Amino acid sequence: MRQRTAALAACVCAAALAIHPARAEDGFDTVVIDPGHGGEDSGARGPGGTLEKDLVLHVARALGERLSARGLRVVQTRTRDVFVPLEQRTAIANDARGDLFVSIHANAAEDATSRGTETYFLALQPSDASAERVAARENEAFGEAAGGISAVNDPFIALVGDLIATEHLQESSLLAHAIQGQLSSLSPRSRGVKQALFVVLTGVQMPASLVEIGFITSAEEEAHMKSADGLREIVAALEHAIVDYGHGHAQRLGRSAPARPAETP
Repeated sequence: MRQRTAALAACVCAAALAIHPARAEDGFDTVVIDPGHGGEDSGARGPGGTLEKDLVLHVARALGERLSARGLRVVQTRTRDVFVPLEQRTAIANDARGDLFVSIHANAAEDATSRGTETYFLALQPSDASAERVAARENEAFGEAAGGISAVNDPFIALVGDLIATEHLQESSLLAHAIQGQLSSLSPRSRGVKQALFVVLTGVQMPASLVEIGFITSAEEEAHMKSADGLREIVAALEHAIVDYGHGHAQRLGRSAPARPAETP
């Protein structure tokens, strides 16, 4: 446990010490997309056999194409069915000097009637028990790298973590609300914006959000998410949220912005 705690502390401290300065001269131009899971880590499985790792990769690829068509630079932490370790995902995002980071996942629950979308941004303490369970499930993918989660009770780590979270807290909240606002327009089953300690968000040095695009364990939502219409709707919602957020973010910093989204096709 001491080794796990030390590893988490090192990750948190390194992120705090390496925060890149603001790029006031640049416009909003780089989006980092993180398709969850991959390779030997399949993530959740739907009743029809759909794997979370495959579903979110399809969404990420389609989203990347649409954002690239708008002239944005898109960086993905994975573009094929491979497992990318936590530290490598963080390094890819930070080396890209992204303007935002979006990690895409599909939710899971023992109750097959659970449905809806929800979007998260980072906090050391979860907003509720449900958020804590989701974070625990997603963090399991990173094994030892996420093993020191209990270390958040350490006052020093909590203090440094607060510094990191505060650096992009407001912008991460705005990003999460933009994403959830678009997704909630697709379905009345919006589970809202929440906060939790997702390790994939802890080291990135930019506004960051993790989105659960639906419950893959719901037969209805599984079928919809993997359908052509469902994929198109989800990707369009994420695209519009990112571009709309980028426009507001650039305005707040007095920087150039991408064009606002057109109507969803």
